[in-house]
Amino acid sequence: MACLKIAFLQITPSGCVEGNVRRGLEALEEAAALGADIALFPEMWSIGYNILGRPPEVWTAEACPSESFTKTFGLAASRLNMAVAVTFLEKWPEGPRNTLVLFDRHGDMKLTYAKVHTCDFDAERALTPGDGFFVTELDTCQGPVKVGAMICYDREFPESARILMLKGAELILVPNACPMEINRLSQLRARAYENMLAIATCNYPDTVPDCNGRSTLFDGVAYLPDMPGSRDTCVMMAGESEGIYTAILDLDMLRTYRSSEVHGNAYRRPEMYGQITDTNIEPPFIRPDRRDIH
Repeated sequence: MACLKIAFLQITPSGCVEGNVRRGLEALEEAAALGADIALFPEMWSIGYNILGRPPEVWTAEACPSESFTKTFGLAASRLNMAVAVTFLEKWPEGPRNTLVLFDRHGDMKLTYAKVHTCDFDAERALTPGDGFFVTELDTCQGPVKVGAMICYDREFPESARILMLKGAELILVPNACPMEINRLSQLRARAYENMLAIATCNYPDTVPDCNGRSTLFDGVAYLPDMPGSRDTCVMMAGESEGIYTAILDLDMLRTYRSSEVHGNAYRRPEMYGQITDTNIEPPFIRPDRRDIH
């Protein structure tokens, strides 16, 4: 039975990039000791998502080139024989990006994803949005797994998870930095259910302003042959406190479910969905701070 153990690093940042590297490496050691196959950081770990209420010219100056920040985590992934999804404020020519890099257990970089849906109504307007959603086949100790990523606000848009499902994702990794209340949790549950895939979300603990922990794993398996009605797809919900939480994703159960159930791409009618890509925006959705990005 292929059971993937995911570690959610629901930890408090130190206050500086160098300290977060040290704290992150310590957390990876703890996750590996717990037998994790994948370790996931919360959003923008390099600076602890410390962007709210600070002048953009101050926090954007804290952006790091990808290799200079992530190299140490790739080496740790190889040494610990564990995949690592690390997040950071990435230095980028047009302005910094909110980025995740995924290393496999050999320390090879398999995926780079920059947040597509930046929160342009707030501080993230200073960020450069990402240019697409990507899926990779990740080599783990439990065998290959098809993995994609979203970041926090990407969750608000069903298209994010839908595209990843269409590209073959079985598991979506979601770094987060916001209060995980009932409606946001419901979005994650819905994205997992409607796409028949697993969604692992790692949030900051309640020691971080405007965060409350509650990292989650939804496995997307709503029905089982020997179970009347539907089952709870929430495999794990962490508490609000700091800690390294783990959850098991039953890949065999998920793959069997995906091969026979009715959601996902089985009965879609994409020929009817042309308006989804229409760029025209009508009231009541007009916002003066919306960016036109091409």
